[in-house]
Amino acid sequence: MVFILREYLLGNVAIARGILEAGAGVVAGYPGTPSSEIVEALAPQAEERGLHVEWSVNEKVAIEVAIGASWTGTRAVATMKHVGLNVAADPFMTLAYLGVKGGLVVVSADDPYCHSSQNEQDSRRYAQFARIPCLDPADPQEAKDMTIEAFELSERFEVPVMLRPTTRVSHARSDVDVGPPRPPVTGHHFEKDPARRVALPAHVRPLHSELLAKQEKIAEALAKTPWNRLDLSGDVGVIASGVSGLYAQEAIAEMGADVSLLRIGTCPPPRNLMAELLDHVRKVMVIEEMDPVMEEETERLARVHNPEVEILGKASGHVPDVGEFEPLLVRNAIAGMIGLPPSVPVSLEKAAEILPPRPPALCPGCSHRATYYAMKKAFGKDAIFPNDIGCYTMGVWMGTVDTCLCMGASITVASGIRFGGEDKDICCVLGDSTFFHSGMTGLLNAAYNDARITVAVLDNSTTAMTGHQPHPGTGFTASGDTVVSADISEVATVLGARFVETVDPYDLEATIDAFRRARDHPGLSVVISKQDCVMMAKKAGILGGSFRVDEDVCTGCKKCIRFGCTAIEFYDEVAKINALCAGCGVCAQICPSGAIEEVRR
Repeated sequence: MVFILREYLLGNVAIARGILEAGAGVVAGYPGTPSSEIVEALAPQAEERGLHVEWSVNEKVAIEVAIGASWTGTRAVATMKHVGLNVAADPFMTLAYLGVKGGLVVVSADDPYCHSSQNEQDSRRYAQFARIPCLDPADPQEAKDMTIEAFELSERFEVPVMLRPTTRVSHARSDVDVGPPRPPVTGHHFEKDPARRVALPAHVRPLHSELLAKQEKIAEALAKTPWNRLDLSGDVGVIASGVSGLYAQEAIAEMGADVSLLRIGTCPPPRNLMAELLDHVRKVMVIEEMDPVMEEETERLARVHNPEVEILGKASGHVPDVGEFEPLLVRNAIAGMIGLPPSVPVSLEKAAEILPPRPPALCPGCSHRATYYAMKKAFGKDAIFPNDIGCYTMGVWMGTVDTCLCMGASITVASGIRFGGEDKDICCVLGDSTFFHSGMTGLLNAAYNDARITVAVLDNSTTAMTGHQPHPGTGFTASGDTVVSADISEVATVLGARFVETVDPYDLEATIDAFRRARDHPGLSVVISKQDCVMMAKKAGILGGSFRVDEDVCTGCKKCIRFGCTAIEFYDEVAKINALCAGCGVCAQICPSGAIEEVRR
């Protein structure tokens, strides 16, 4: 007898549970919101379960590790966020041709509304492009169940399968029915088969034809899954995918509307159910976040099954084509289609008038703020500051972030600006985890092509932006094992930088001096600003002192206020330090009148 338990789980933890219940043997990923908690939930169980779990150097590496494991017959997973799939796109696209042996699931977590991302990319497009199945969960239960099914589909059709949770699913919590973990399904043996595993033109041509021949059977299998559900009712219908399907179902029930509903959880979608709905209705609305993937499919099928049907959605302007959907938005879209008045959201105008704006800010005591202060002192406000993806991007408020494209791009963009003819001083910025992710190749390129730029590596000994995950410079793995720590200064030297210095950003004078000498260096220069993340330092007891302002000495110059630390306030014509103070002491070095003093350490 199988006992089913119910646990209250975060969506990503539910996915992790599905990975355990499916018997995966290898899990590799790179941290990125909203996907990070999957690996974090599995890492503590790795040794007990006989599971290999790793934070890979980047997403391309992660998927390649998973591919190698799959080719031994071991079930494997690669996790990342949607923009990480861009990094992994090269192996991802070819893998569909070469195929898998052990089931391989690619978890690509999308981020509608760009809560913590630089775009609203829709991973379903990648699945379409690669011609592989994509499962689109609406809640944590579906996320867990789809994870298990993804392995079965992968092995049945010998292709990778994508699981595409969105932020609202990854970070939602709900009761989830769980079963017992399965021992890892491992193969332990790589079978040589060059015709199937070596991507030479002569090999991949027939493999491409083989992949195309699988498409009809893949679509048929997906159409039979329980996540595609049709409820025929009135002659007005709704097609909704992912979490939008859940919102639509709730809205129709709440309004008591006579509306037919097709909820879709797969891509390719269930064309037989879509055709049945189109034959039944005179008007249909397609509701899905981001790209009109299902809307386009609906339009194609309608030409055959019901050319007269009216299709509403993104193209007609009835559904937004940007941003994250929520229940009220979906409810009002359906209400408008059937002639009901919209629900009016609770007004927040009075609250907006009372509450002060709260733009994203670096933490009190964050060493990045001190680094930016020193950098700007050395380079001046007219210098060019290409930047990267991480906590340090919030330095935009300090005037030290002029570009932000993608991970690792700061160095290469800086090089391009220089080679494009810019004569001003250029100082680009990236973090330690980003340096190992994709900054090393950019630094090598800058050295090889003799780019006269300064590279500032903000080393806070963690992957701070996504939750303090380890990386090759921290000296330990996702599972907590102690390993060799990669030294950024040694790597930078080996890659060709002739000026490499490491500074403590809490020592402002020394940091400013290092940046000035880096600025004046005739070639490529690297300054490593090394100080533990303030959140980790406070927990470890390394920081935790307290500073105060002597109000009799303070002149009210506001120089400390312009530094931007949220622990410093200004009222009654003097500066004051609040309880947020982390004790870094940088403000005391900035104060021209010496009014800031340490009172407790």
